[in-house]
Amino acid sequence: MSTHTHGGQAPETTRIHNIGYRNYDGPRLGRGYARRSLYSQSLRGAFGLGRSAKSKVLPMILLGIMCLVAAIMVAVAISVPTMSDLPVEYTRFAIIMQALIALFLAAQAPQSVSRDLRFKSVPLYFSRPIERVDYVLAKFAAMASAVFVLTATPLVILYLGALLAEFDFADQTKGFAQGMVSVALLSVLFGGIGLVLAAFTPRRGFGVAAVIATLTITYGAVSTVQAIAWETGSAGVIKWLGLFSPVTLIDGVQTAFLGAESAFPGGEGPGAGAGVVYLLVLLALVAGSYGVLMRRYRKVGL
Repeated sequence: MSTHTHGGQAPETTRIHNIGYRNYDGPRLGRGYARRSLYSQSLRGAFGLGRSAKSKVLPMILLGIMCLVAAIMVAVAISVPTMSDLPVEYTRFAIIMQALIALFLAAQAPQSVSRDLRFKSVPLYFSRPIERVDYVLAKFAAMASAVFVLTATPLVILYLGALLAEFDFADQTKGFAQGMVSVALLSVLFGGIGLVLAAFTPRRGFGVAAVIATLTITYGAVSTVQAIAWETGSAGVIKWLGLFSPVTLIDGVQTAFLGAESAFPGGEGPGAGAGVVYLLVLLALVAGSYGVLMRRYRKVGL
């Protein structure tokens, strides 16, 4: 409603403006639907689905390379009559391809959260029935799922190829199951670390650099020190040094509990006792990543 006056005189006219507000009587889908929608949108976005063609190029190329490498390994195994197993263990594939995994995470983690922070669009989510915990869980689950798709798809190709080559079914199934558990742990750990780094670097370029540096520099530093320890006869410390890099942490867990061969110098991976420490550190990093994200989004007003 508005009124018009002249000077200090009483209003001459009164008008009522109908701005179209109406009651909503439709279904209210609630937080669960909003959380699932955010998860689905974030997962699709990690592979450029629903976005521009340019956004699809890098993630699809990386996924294609991962699958191509697995297919080549299968082709080699099938074409060489003397081979009775795949050229690489299922648990080793992700470790070998870690550079591509790091590149994927570095590109997609900032895309998932940095843009929301940079353009201050995060509060818009909360005009819907969604809370901070829903946002963090959806983003965390989506990023972990995206990394899992990237790392598990090649293992499926390896497994199908091994069955096609008529390798031992029981051995291949056991190895495939161990590999899937390994990449699941890797996906949750890497996803959490990537999102934390991206959430504190709203500019995408800085987020990309931070993720790559964290994963590659820590692995390079730990591997170098382990090699020095091996050459100087200090093999006992090699297994403990592996606690200080996400990649070597996964290597240690799968060596201790999944029957994998260690990539540490001399094969000096942790046994069951030290493996418990590795597993606890991994779980602490995952839980810590979640806690840091919750705290981060509390500070930005969610």
